[in-house]
Amino acid sequence: MRDYKQLSKARLSGLVVATAAAGYVAASTESVDWRGFGWTCLGTMLASSSANALNQVYEVVNDSRMSRTAIRPLPMGRMSRGHALAFALITGVSGVYILNEKVNTTAAVLGGGNIALYAGVYTPLKQISIVNTWIGAIVGAIPPLMGWAGAHGELDSGAFLLAAGLYFWQMPHFMSLAWLCRKDYAAGGYKMLSLVDPTGKRTAACALRNCMYLLPLGALSTWLGITSPYFAYESAFISAGMLLTAANFYAKPSNTNARILFRASLLHLPIFMISFLLHRIPNTGEDRMTLLMEHARLLGMFQGDDRVERHAIQHPSLPPALVPGVSDIRRHADFIQPPLPFLPVPTSAYASTQAPHGQEEASDS
Repeated sequence: MRDYKQLSKARLSGLVVATAAAGYVAASTESVDWRGFGWTCLGTMLASSSANALNQVYEVVNDSRMSRTAIRPLPMGRMSRGHALAFALITGVSGVYILNEKVNTTAAVLGGGNIALYAGVYTPLKQISIVNTWIGAIVGAIPPLMGWAGAHGELDSGAFLLAAGLYFWQMPHFMSLAWLCRKDYAAGGYKMLSLVDPTGKRTAACALRNCMYLLPLGALSTWLGITSPYFAYESAFISAGMLLTAANFYAKPSNTNARILFRASLLHLPIFMISFLLHRIPNTGEDRMTLLMEHARLLGMFQGDDRVERHAIQHPSLPPALVPGVSDIRRHADFIQPPLPFLPVPTSAYASTQAPHGQEEASDS
């Protein structure tokens, strides 16, 4: 059993399942279909186990050269390649079948595609180009899409926002690990950014950039109606903490600072996910992009048009101060704008006092 756990990379597969589970819950309505949730987690676990087994079948020689992976069952000779390949085939077919039959086709296609991307593209690319890290981050961002599709049946902006969070998180996580294990990666024959970066500045800069990309995700999630405003503040605070450790790593690249960033990344992901789920808004299939455009209009980022009017009709529950009467939208769309983007949206009363000069003269006459 221990060999199968190592072959499937049980801890990594567990993380994959956790992110898929988060996607499933986030995409659910007020109540979660726990039966579908269970099938999605099982199918994802099997698909991840298959991909990890195929990875080890391909990398037996490389793994035997690295102290971190030399104790795996294939390099140690405790399992044959044929046996591992059979395990990968059984788990892969079973996982995709369960996702297709018990969940939906979208989740199954994502699961099967991710096996192919991980085993067929990412794994061989590790010995060819440093681009492999970015491809690996795409692989890691797909499980939440699988969960979202499992609950909602399709993908929308909320799914891609959650996937973006996983993608950006992986870069500081992997870059810090690549710096800490650069000698081991060199011995294994892998191409990593840290191996062509003797000062560590490029590696640290990549980690720092992606920490910055995490900062606006909470606000965007709120604007899209995926989470409540509380998540915007919590997400920014959580990501800022990891950003500080990345900035420290960039200022002084060292094993000590890379290890601090790595540990910060291990804390960031579960806290980010838990906060996301605590503040999620039940998914009703609302047109999130229309909502985003309306919020942007209310902050004065662009002028109103017919889409704003349609949104006001479709969302009568929004506060009157935020959505003027339909007849007022076109009349005020060109000038009801806050003085600065971060200030509250003017109420209709305020707007009337700020009417253009020409309209004031017309009313006086």
